[in-house]
Amino acid sequence: MPYPAQVDHERIVLKAREMIELEGVAALSLGKLAAALGIKAPSLYRYFASKTDLLRAVNIVLNEQLVAALQEAATQAGDDPTARMLAIARAYRAFAHSFPATYDLAFTNTIPEIQPDAEALERLALPLQAIIAEVSGEANSLAALRGAMALIHGFVSLEQNGQFRRGGDLDAAFMQAVAAYLAGWK
Repeated sequence: MPYPAQVDHERIVLKAREMIELEGVAALSLGKLAAALGIKAPSLYRYFASKTDLLRAVNIVLNEQLVAALQEAATQAGDDPTARMLAIARAYRAFAHSFPATYDLAFTNTIPEIQPDAEALERLALPLQAIIAEVSGEANSLAALRGAMALIHGFVSLEQNGQFRRGGDLDAAFMQAVAAYLAGWK
């Protein structure tokens, strides 16, 4: 009998993300995942104690990739803090569009057990807060960041759920809304 296919944590998480994007989180089971990886379901328990643990790992990887995408966008935008925040907003929206199902799982799901820990969330928030502080001032930076994230996430969520049906250029509307928000802090 041939040796089962070799898997590792990264490959399992990647396949789980792929399956969630194709079929939705509700359709993901450890049995289906194991079959897609060419292994038996009990083999997955060496890496994850439960589906909840697997979903948490998916969320952590998604957050890490989002942080990297936002940092890259900020770096490419140059030194102007408003330009950097606009680039971050654009990158955030593009990321959400690229991974709609896992984005939804990570940022609209209210199951505490699958959410990244506070340190992972700080890795996302603190660099953004430092940039927006250059626009809003240090004392207002937390409020400015919360407002910016509410605007950006809210727009993306409404868009992905088909709530903007009145026509118009959503790309332009998104960037105009973010620019107007940032201008209000100057």
